[in-house]
Amino acid sequence: MKDMKIYRLIILIPMVFFIGSCTLQESPPFLSNESAFSSLSNARSSLDGVYNGLVQYGYMAHFYHYTTDGNSGFFVSGKGNRNTHPDNLNLCSLKPLPATPSIERLWQEHYKTIGRANDIIASVTENESPQTEDELGYNDVLGHAYFIRAYNYFNLVRLWGEVPLRLEPTTVETVHMAKSREKDIYAQIISDANMAKKLMFPVGQQRLGYPAAEAANMLLAKVYMTLATAPDDIKDPNENYWQKAYDEAKQVYGKYALLDNYGTMWTETGGNNTIENIFEVQFNDIQPSNFARLFTAANATKGKTWGRLRINAEVYDLHADTYPDDIRIAETFKSEFINQKNGKTVKVYPSTKRKNFASGFPYLYKYWEKNVNNTAGVNMKNFIIYRYADLLLMLAEISNELQNGEEFGYLQEVLDRVGLTPQPEYYTGQEGFRNAIMKEYRFELLGEGHDWFNNRRRGYDFFRNNVIVPHNTAPTYNPKIDVTLLDNDESVMHLPMPSSEINTNQEINN
Repeated sequence: MKDMKIYRLIILIPMVFFIGSCTLQESPPFLSNESAFSSLSNARSSLDGVYNGLVQYGYMAHFYHYTTDGNSGFFVSGKGNRNTHPDNLNLCSLKPLPATPSIERLWQEHYKTIGRANDIIASVTENESPQTEDELGYNDVLGHAYFIRAYNYFNLVRLWGEVPLRLEPTTVETVHMAKSREKDIYAQIISDANMAKKLMFPVGQQRLGYPAAEAANMLLAKVYMTLATAPDDIKDPNENYWQKAYDEAKQVYGKYALLDNYGTMWTETGGNNTIENIFEVQFNDIQPSNFARLFTAANATKGKTWGRLRINAEVYDLHADTYPDDIRIAETFKSEFINQKNGKTVKVYPSTKRKNFASGFPYLYKYWEKNVNNTAGVNMKNFIIYRYADLLLMLAEISNELQNGEEFGYLQEVLDRVGLTPQPEYYTGQEGFRNAIMKEYRFELLGEGHDWFNNRRRGYDFFRNNVIVPHNTAPTYNPKIDVTLLDNDESVMHLPMPSSEINTNQEINN
């Protein structure tokens, strides 16, 4: 396989367009107009604006992580303590409120990004038989717009269920829109992703800093896996979704590779734009990644960091008990550091006993700011949305459902990197493998934006039996320290509709 080199995408669109009003209507270059798409260069600049939607503070720079991690059942908020901070009483206890600020912002940024993609889709015509570089380039721009729209709606439908399906540039006449059925939203996602994989440049030919068409294949594989275990009113009973997921995932298999060292993934210098990364959000000195502050403890560096997300104790315990010699543990959990203000060592669980809220939870080390001399509090670490190890675990899960005999091969590729063999549960039949692979996603991908979705993908009973009850009944559980996850209530499967949408959209009242 050729070495795939992807470099940092520098966004040059003026920042005035990305701050301020939360309206769905935006000024050029995101609205259709002759100059925005009169040349391929201009069209690509508009596409940069679409991708810039992902790097906003309300999205991947902060609130996507805070919302989905905090509400996943695996994390608590470090902003306060167990009994006083509303995010621990609500969001992290699986009881988020419609007016939760992070939920409001995340909703708005999704639709802003969709709106920008809609402008391109409405303005760029597909070249059916492209011959010239410009014709191929315009198709690629259009393909990316379809890809980003599909990705955002896939997030929205899983997070909120029924949502407005906006497919045209928003006008005064269309700003009020009712929610669409989940089945219809999934149909649109599949249609958009299929357009994307047809139009985007394939791996090795994609423009520097952008995902290739194979990212759309991976998105489709995830969609089909979600539909395979979805309620009957969402899926088509005549479709073999596991086979569809397999077919899409195999289009990606072998075109990327695992990094030799798992820890390299989480460094700013070695983890950006590698052969393992299939789709990542590009941060840079113009748009730095704020999420380092979110995961790095206060005073762990010379800059301002917050440590606003921390990991529940039983999540660490399960990993350490299952694979005690796993090198991923040291790269995932942080329980000891030097306070840069006073030089003292700070210890939290498991390096010390769970005496109080402050000492009760490890930090996520993946996005921890490794440079203690960083005075800015931010860095240029990209956020990897899809990577090859995830694809291999998906293929292992899919193959187990299809019983095609390939599941252990894909799993072993992931475990070989960290010097492990499959844990015993994998060898207890199809159901045992199923349970074990769902845990493997945690061990490999904890905190990478998939936990909320993987925890709920197999339905309420799975979420309750594998996340909620194990947390509330864990040997380390302490009601004075830990949040109590809401039990026996299927409302935990979706986020509440944001108050701002209920208050401003006349077609929605709940």
